[in-house]
Amino acid sequence: MSEYEFDISHRPDFAFLTVHLRAGQQIQAETSAMASMDSGIKMKSGLKGGLLKSVGRAFGGESMVMNTFTAEEAGEVTFAPGPMGDCMHYPVSSAGGIMLQRGAYVASSPGVEVNGKWAGFKGFFSEGMVLLKATGEGDLFFNTYGAIIEVDVSDNYYVDNTYVVAFEDTLDYRITTLPGLKTGSRIKSFLFGGEGLVCEFQGQGKLWIQTRAVTQFVNWVNPFRPTKNNN
Repeated sequence: MSEYEFDISHRPDFAFLTVHLRAGQQIQAETSAMASMDSGIKMKSGLKGGLLKSVGRAFGGESMVMNTFTAEEAGEVTFAPGPMGDCMHYPVSSAGGIMLQRGAYVASSPGVEVNGKWAGFKGFFSEGMVLLKATGEGDLFFNTYGAIIEVDVSDNYYVDNTYVVAFEDTLDYRITTLPGLKTGSRIKSFLFGGEGLVCEFQGQGKLWIQTRAVTQFVNWVNPFRPTKNNN
């Protein structure tokens, strides 16, 4: 269920979100995410939730400032996420929230609070010490790098940390090594590139993973970079 009429097109490579607003409706979004809007829609920028919550979002890879779009008359506003990938809709409810990796937030209803959540030591291995947590009631839209896969976790599930996009807060997670690695292999894994370090999810809930990871793409591209010849 959604309070908006919306469409996500050009999936999964270049997802484009179109939201149709009725007169009086609002939607909030990450700065620079808006691609276009009708003339009857007005945008206002500000710190949502006060300075501390805004700073928390900044540590979670988002802007301190949020844009709020208000439909003075019915119209549509479109959003283009930064990464080349998919966009996902999630209905946030009072029954529980959802955790997002840094930079994954796109847009949400005014009734959804998006704040930074300190992840502690395990956050060091999950692409940022601060995750984003969305709570409240309403619609949430988040983006991925690559296509998105939804997984229903009912026990234990392992994912390379760079592929995790979001997960419901009914799931617990910890950073660990792949099952079966001996002590020596674990030490090598930690010292040389992190191969074998994964997120282990436990409990019951939904998990979203992406089919590409930025760090792996950068490592693949790096050998092809032009280099300066000093001779």
